[in-house]
Amino acid sequence: MTKTTTNLLLMLITILAGTYFYITCCSSCGASTAEEPVKEAVTAPVTPEATSYPFAFSDGDYAYNENDNYNFNVSSSSILMPLSQKVTDGIASLKAFLAENAGKVINLTGYYKSDETNDSAFPNLGLARANAVKNHLVENGISSTQINTMGKLMDEMVAKGEMFLGPIAYGIGDAAPDAEDEMKALRDKINANPLVLYFETNQASISLSAEQRQKVADISRYLDKVEGASCNVVGHTDNVGRRGPNVRLGQGRADFAKSYLVRNGIAATKINASSKGPDSPVESNATEEGRAKNRRTEVTLN
Repeated sequence: MTKTTTNLLLMLITILAGTYFYITCCSSCGASTAEEPVKEAVTAPVTPEATSYPFAFSDGDYAYNENDNYNFNVSSSSILMPLSQKVTDGIASLKAFLAENAGKVINLTGYYKSDETNDSAFPNLGLARANAVKNHLVENGISSTQINTMGKLMDEMVAKGEMFLGPIAYGIGDAAPDAEDEMKALRDKINANPLVLYFETNQASISLSAEQRQKVADISRYLDKVEGASCNVVGHTDNVGRRGPNVRLGQGRADFAKSYLVRNGIAATKINASSKGPDSPVESNATEEGRAKNRRTEVTLN
């Protein structure tokens, strides 16, 4: 065998050996690398920033604007105390403005979310919150006749923990020119179809329908807007038993209903609680159904 032939054979053997080792070793390494799953990047959850609404109102050249405001817990219409000094200063400023401008009113719009629990007597927590702020302004010398209250659904609100920051909006406007006629019509409507409550005096609370909640809101509004106005809360019973104990039972019902209204922001001085016992039935006492209808408490306006 010549030297050239020997060299060619060695080269061929080297090529074959290299190919064999590549196929059996290196290519398997590459395959295993290609089969490794791609790791997805982990994104941390984004916590939405809490919303905050300012204590701000203006009219012409008059304006007040501060970030601090009235705060409330979730599913609550009770103002969180203490208030900041900036809110206290703003109340004093608003009081002076309204005293100098008798034809102006402050409109309070309370915000609420649809997933909150409304344990108040009002149609929604927004109106209950606005009513709470109204009562605080009245305590600080602002006339309730110059305050309007409303509620507004605001599902985009985001709580800070368990607290909403400033879920109250403000606007200064002109008093309604037909306010007196409107209040007279409201009184006539309530007295023609009073708020009627059925409950036992040992109940912890009173469960209201949507219609009853609206009547509470209307009664509260009338008492705010009409100077010297009051409401009558009268307890009634059936005729089972003696009259004296029934009168006392009716008084207990009236007192319980009065306490409920007071807890929901209606001033005790504007509520007259009394009893008629069995003297004013609305149905016959001959049937259990009729007697149940007669065991009631009625709320009307003066």
